[in-house]
This record gives sequence, C-alpha cells and structure tokens, in this order.
Amino acid sequence: MRNITLFESIDHRFILLNESEPGEEDGVRSNQYLITHHNNGVLLDPGGFGVMPRVLAEMLRYVGPEQIKAIFLSHQDPDIVGGLSTWLELCHSPVYVSSIWIRFLPHYGLKDMARFIGVPNEGMDCEPSPGFKLKIVPAHFLHSEGQINVYDPVSKILFTGDIGAAMLPMDKNDAYVDDFSSHIPYIKGFHRRYMCSNKAIRCWLETIADLDIEMIAPQHGPIYRGAAVQDFLNWLKDLQCGIDLMQPGGYFQEED
Repeated sequence: MRNITLFESIDHRFILLNESEPGEEDGVRSNQYLITHHNNGVLLDPGGFGVMPRVLAEMLRYVGPEQIKAIFLSHQDPDIVGGLSTWLELCHSPVYVSSIWIRFLPHYGLKDMARFIGVPNEGMDCEPSPGFKLKIVPAHFLHSEGQINVYDPVSKILFTGDIGAAMLPMDKNDAYVDDFSSHIPYIKGFHRRYMCSNKAIRCWLETIADLDIEMIAPQHGPIYRGAAVQDFLNWLKDLQCGIDLMQPGGYFQEED
C-alpha cells in the first residue's frame, strides 16, 4: 500500500492513490488514481469491491467524497467497476464511461443510471469543476471495444487503462519504468493477447500524437516516464497482436 504523487503544483496534483498488494488479483496489481485541482478531485478507475475501503481511506488524505466531481471508468471490467455502487453512495458526481457500456453496467447492481454520462466514440473535453479541464481520449479495442483514456494537460499525464499494463512477478514492485528494454518481458505477452490488433494500436497512436505526454499511467503496473514513454509508443507501433495472430481452432501464432 502506497501513495505516489506523480505531479504536484500549488493547486494541482496527480496521485497514484493506491496499489493493491501483489498477492491480490492473482498477482496483478491494480492502480487507482486521483487528480485534484484546487479543492476538487476526480477518480480514475476506482477499482473492484475488495480494494474500495483502502482506496477510500487513502483518498481521504487529500479530499472528501463531497469534493469528488467526476469518476472515470476506462472500460467495463470488474476490477474497475466492481466497487462502484459503494462509491456512488458516497460521491454525488457524474460517472463517465464509453457510451457502448451504459446498458451493461446495471448488471453490476447499479440501479440508478441517471448520473452516468456516455462518452461518444470520438471522446470529449470535460470540465469537472471551473478551470479543471481534462480530455477524454478514445482507445477503442485496446483491449475493450469502448476503452477511454484521460489526459490531464496540467500534469501532462495520460491515463491509459490497460494500455501499458504490466504483469509483474510477486517480488518486483517498481513504481516507474525507467529502462524500457528490461520492462518488455512484463508487457509483451499481455499486449499480444489482450490488444485487438495493430490497426487499433495505430489509430490510437495517431489520436494521441498531438498530446504533450510526460508520463503514461496504466491501470496495472508501473508508470512510464522520461524516455520510456516514447520507447513504449515506438514498441507498440509495430506490435502484432490479437486478431493479427489468431488462427483457426483457438490458436494464436507463436513469436517468431
């Protein structure tokens, strides 16, 4: 359990709010993020039911539930949405998620969908409170059909959901990726299997090409910073994955 301030200025912070313990989620650590601007905050992928109490405890170090002005869900998976019903009881903020997942979320026991805002396919600009501006960026089929990213122009951090996610061994607990080449073994298998196709990757890369990105913050594993940001994007550009590798009978092409 640790909080890491990825960016801090007089009135703005971007915080890795909590990492679930490596022994949870079959060894896949889950990251939850809080962005604060003046006295308001937003949550990015608040996490599953099991981590919710600890994430709340850590969030309270910075803001109270009444100060949360938006919750963003990168996609529909239970490690993102599982704890949402409890968050909705505490926070009275809108929830942003791809429009294609709105009709599926009631299956998590969410009865009142009035606070949900469906993000259009092309993404959207968002201002959770006056002067607190964020950009919702489409990342379709990476790995979810309706995945969204969130870009914070103040910190220049791009929250990418499962893009960049790492499957780390139990004894490895780095906060940042500084040497990208040594990090490839922890991301290659996941991205080859869970990302839909190289075409989807290239569409995303073109979409984010004009963003000034200093860090990439995924939902699992360490944060990319410095040279590792561009190294990761360059590696991803030529990656064959998903349906590029799919063969009859449920098989996938092995590495060359």
